Parts: sequence; C-alpha cells; structure tokens
Amino acid sequence: MTTLYSLGLGLGTQNNNGDWLEVFYPQPLLNPAADTASAIADAIGFDGKNTTLALDGDLLAKLATALQGVDDALASLCETLGGSERPAVLVLLTNDVAPTTVPEAYLKLHLLSHRLVKPHGTDIAGIFGVLPNVAWTSEGAIDLNELADRQLRARMKGQTLSVDCVDKFPKMTDYVVPAGVRIADTARVRLGAHIGTGTTVMHEGFVNFNAGTLGTSMIEGRISAGVTVGEGSDLGGGCSTMGTLSGGGKVVISIGKESLIGANAGTGIPLGDRCIVESGLYITAGTKLNLLDDQNQVVEVVKARDLAGKSDLLFRRNSTTGAVECKTNKSAIALNEELHKNN
Repeated sequence: MTTLYSLGLGLGTQNNNGDWLEVFYPQPLLNPAADTASAIADAIGFDGKNTTLALDGDLLAKLATALQGVDDALASLCETLGGSERPAVLVLLTNDVAPTTVPEAYLKLHLLSHRLVKPHGTDIAGIFGVLPNVAWTSEGAIDLNELADRQLRARMKGQTLSVDCVDKFPKMTDYVVPAGVRIADTARVRLGAHIGTGTTVMHEGFVNFNAGTLGTSMIEGRISAGVTVGEGSDLGGGCSTMGTLSGGGKVVISIGKESLIGANAGTGIPLGDRCIVESGLYITAGTKLNLLDDQNQVVEVVKARDLAGKSDLLFRRNSTTGAVECKTNKSAIALNEELHKNN
C-alpha cells in the first residue's frame, strides 16, 4: 500500500513557456487513505518520490476509472477536470519537505487555508524562491513578461485588463473561503492564511501566509507571517505583530488566548494567555520593563524577552515618566459576542 503525506488534484495557469504560475486545488488531502493513494500510484506509475505531474484528458480518465469505488469524490473531480480548458496537475507528496515546484508550494498553502494544518504545521521553507512574482488581474494570473502584450490585446478589443496587484501570493478567497468567518476586505488576507472559525477580519485587518487565528478572534490589526493568535483574542485597529520575515529572526511570535493588543500597539515577543498591550505601546524583545507589584512599586527591571510567553500580564507606559511597565493583568478580555454570532 502507498502512503502519502498529501495529494492535490487541481487546475493551474502556465506562462507561454509552460511554467506554472499558480494552482487551484478544490479538494486538497492531508494523509489520504492508503487505498486512495495506491489507486493513484498504480495509475500513474508512481515511483515513491514527491511528484508534480501535468495531466491530459486521457490520464484524467484513467485516474477517474482507478478511483471508482475507492474515492468517488476524487473520481468525480477527475471527470470534471477532464472537461477543463485550463491545464490540470497532480501533486503527490510522500514526505513533508520544503516545496520545490510551484504546484507543491500551492498545495502547502491550500493545506493551511483549508485548516488541514495549522501555521508552522507544514514545511514551506524557501517558498519565496519557488513562487514567481505574478500579475494578478481581471483575467487571472499573468506572467510579468507577458503582461504588456496582454494589456495591449485587451485594449484592441475595447477592454481594460485590470491589474489588482503584483505579488507572489494571491488573495486567499480566490482559492478558499473557510466556513464561519467574516472578511471585510478580502485583498488583505493572503493564500496560506489560517482563519479560525468565528474570526472576523475587519477592513484594516491583515493576515499573512503561514499565520492566522486558531478560533474566534477580532482582527483589526496586522498578523504578520508566522504569527498565530489564540482563541478569543483581539487585535485592535492599526496594531501589529512582528513576523519572522520582519526582524523576528527564528523567534515565533504568538498571541495566547483571550489577549488584547490595543490600537496602534504591537509586540515583538510571544504573549501568553489573557495579556494586554496598552494602545500605542510597541514592545520589542529588548524593551526594558519596570515590573510592578500589587502596590505599583518597581521590584525589578527586565527586558521584555524575559517575559515571553507568560500569561496574565498587562504592559503599559507610565503617562508621567514614560517608562514601560508590566504588572499582573486582573481583568479578562471578552470579545463582543454580537459581532460573531452570525458567523
């Protein structure tokens, strides 16, 4: 029997040289059933190595036949894709290793946004070097070297080809719309984001790839690459979290459960549960903090990194002295249930 880490059957876009620009996987699978993996492996002559395979109509029909009675949903998808005008692709991943092809990279991003894995739950090392920079347009993904010609041809037809952005990552909702979420501006959530059930991402909220929420959260600030936000936490308007791509190094920033980062505040250290960062205060690993006792007296001066991951802390700035202070947080953060009850 064949064992796979993941498989994806999808449709993609290629440039004029046949290079993949992007791939859409309607039903990505994590740890697919052994009989499903074996049926596919036998049909394509799988050699046991991570494989990216372009599919024509004949091969799709062969796969559909092999999967009948084994995985009827996947067999039906093969039949459906057989009528597509876009190129089909099959990716089989034996092991969870860094992606080496665009279809492999897109499968990993789909696993994240389909909530099949959590942030940091699959290897996407080097993904920036694998993914091409693409023009995301009203006609789909276009190779940048081919964009000017496509724009000209559109104009000749009396049409305008609209370029929404130029980026390596598309917006998530063009590929995956997770159940039970609200996203006010879909352009601000990248494919590869993990948006937990019950999360609301407001207009100025942003969620990067390999990052996101693990449950019900209100996101009005920025969740940078690699950052996770726990159940019941709130990121206020204009706030930020330091991602591993923006100076965090190898430290993985996370926000625990029922925590609050106030408006225009931010953190460069992991926070535990039930923590508050006062509005306008940005904490980095080297920020010096006055630790206060229950009488608001300074008992010790430490660096913020010394408190990384600890729970029930309130970070604030003394309005008289300007010193950054930390004391035990005795209040609980509760999200407005009215905001989430219709998710």
